[in-house]
Amino acid sequence: MILALTVLLLFQLAGEVLVRAIALPVPGPVIGMGLFFLFLLLRGGPSEEMRKTAGGLLQHLSLLFIPAGTGIVLYGELLAREWLPLTAALVGSTFLAIAVTALVLNTLLRRRATNRSTPQ
Repeated sequence: MILALTVLLLFQLAGEVLVRAIALPVPGPVIGMGLFFLFLLLRGGPSEEMRKTAGGLLQHLSLLFIPAGTGIVLYGELLAREWLPLTAALVGSTFLAIAVTALVLNTLLRRRATNRSTPQ
């Protein structure tokens, strides 16, 4: 478990270093997660130890919402003042994500149908 957690933290650190070195407008953990995903693709999947560690982290995922809840309580007044732009951004980004997902799915289904109809 210690080795798996160390690997996860090293990928997060690599993401943070990349973000600061290149000045990317993306959080370091997101870059680290992408790097870890590429690593797993190249490696052929996670080890059993990594599976167990990830399962343990996922079982306690609800604990990660405590800082978000604290932020809502701490910045409640600001959220109350800025509710309209926040709501617009939330609804707009949700709609955009659904639309992009539908377009990608439609494109992939068409491509799949084209590949199946082409004789091999």
